[in-house]
Amino acid sequence: MEEIFENVSILLCEDDENLGMLLREYLEAKGFKAELCADGEEGYHSFMTNHYDLCILDVMMPKMDGFTLASKIHEISPETPFIFLTAKTLTEDIRAGFEIGADDYITKPFRMDVVVLRIEAILRRVMGKKNKNNTLRQIGKFQFDTQKQTLTINNEQVKLTTKEAELLALLSNKANELLPRDYALKTIWIDDNYFNARSMDVYITKLRKHLKADPNVEILNVHGKGYKLVIPE
Repeated sequence: MEEIFENVSILLCEDDENLGMLLREYLEAKGFKAELCADGEEGYHSFMTNHYDLCILDVMMPKMDGFTLASKIHEISPETPFIFLTAKTLTEDIRAGFEIGADDYITKPFRMDVVVLRIEAILRRVMGKKNKNNTLRQIGKFQFDTQKQTLTINNEQVKLTTKEAELLALLSNKANELLPRDYALKTIWIDDNYFNARSMDVYITKLRKHLKADPNVEILNVHGKGYKLVIPE
């Protein structure tokens, strides 16, 4: 395990006792610290009393479902990344998860090693060293702080989710140029499967809403190819 992942603490909420114990043991075998909670209320109380670097939340749980728990966690600590585990594969369910701010959405059944790969990818983005010399970017009338994950215009500041900030960073890296769809998916979501593609569409929509305050800034769809962040030259 990479050095930046040492002592990483994970909140795991899963009401399937066997699956929860197997996943917790696998995570601990890989060097993570994992706390297993059997329902949403237990998970919420654990989050309120402990520090976690990442949360893995089952969607269908007793007492408090995963979506509700994630919303509460996001209100308290918007910088904490979280992953949904679920057997639900309907597009509207996946969209709902990403609209809450999920960093990933893994459908059951899944391979344990794939879960770890996705955890590491998220942690690498969140905890990895950032280029502090290039944290502020001008996007039209907006100031985008890639480190603090904020978007500011006319003294009004919006705190972006990790996924929103990463996607806007990629778009601003190639301002007024094409950002290939496959490249964005593989950079942020690891692969370009159907569910990840749908989640990226959700985040593009959310970024467009954030950028509405400057009519000279827009994100264009380039059909079949990707996206283009258009800003004044």
